[in-house]
Amino acid sequence: MSAMIDAGVNLTSSQFASDLDDVISRSKEAGIESMLAIGCDLTSSEQSIALAEQHHLYCTAGVHPHDAKSAPDTLYHDLLTLLKSSNRAVAVGECGLDFNRDFSPRPIQQSVCLTQLQLAETIDYPVYLHERDAHDALVGLLKEVEIRGVLHCFTGDRNALRRYLDYGLMIGITGWVCDERRGQALQALIQYIPLDRLLLETDAPYLLPRTIKPKPKSRRNEPMYLSHVAEQIAQLKQCPVTDVISATSANFTQLFLR
Repeated sequence: MSAMIDAGVNLTSSQFASDLDDVISRSKEAGIESMLAIGCDLTSSEQSIALAEQHHLYCTAGVHPHDAKSAPDTLYHDLLTLLKSSNRAVAVGECGLDFNRDFSPRPIQQSVCLTQLQLAETIDYPVYLHERDAHDALVGLLKEVEIRGVLHCFTGDRNALRRYLDYGLMIGITGWVCDERRGQALQALIQYIPLDRLLLETDAPYLLPRTIKPKPKSRRNEPMYLSHVAEQIAQLKQCPVTDVISATSANFTQLFLR
């Protein structure tokens, strides 16, 4: 199997604190050529940059909507400083809107998201976007800027997918597509996502693919399981898994490393 790129992994998660070096080693043995470490607030963004430098990976810097309520007034400048501190920091995010859990008030989520979208537009960086139950509101914000990026861990409906594709975004697919219960709607939408707009993500340590057999003793997801996402997409698209892997790796390079 050709080299894969995990376009979204939470390497700063406490679930990886005790064996991160082993997790990264296992990913390389499984054919993961590189990965994108996700920053969710200023602290984890700084940590992700350090990990990307240490392990020759890539990373993002941003503030997740869950953490928007804690974002400082100096967010634009703080993120700009972080992004410019390393050529391993290649995207603004994880940013976006989450009206499912509402851990931060919606007006604050929207303000913090727009700040990051405007930063991405100004410095011409791609964005790493999060959206749950908020696609109308997010599309409204996207219309205020001209940016490129990926809608991470897409789980929306066909209308949301069409609007994100029409805007020009890439679509990140995780182990959600491997879930025979929650993933049925996403499985039905895979046929509508062109190969040249797809990215593969584990979102590890979350969303362990349920197609892994035998099931791992731990419920923790790892980048080494990315191939199960690729295989499920290939099955749904009725194409060789090598086509999925080569396309998604090329897409990652085009979006983040051009």
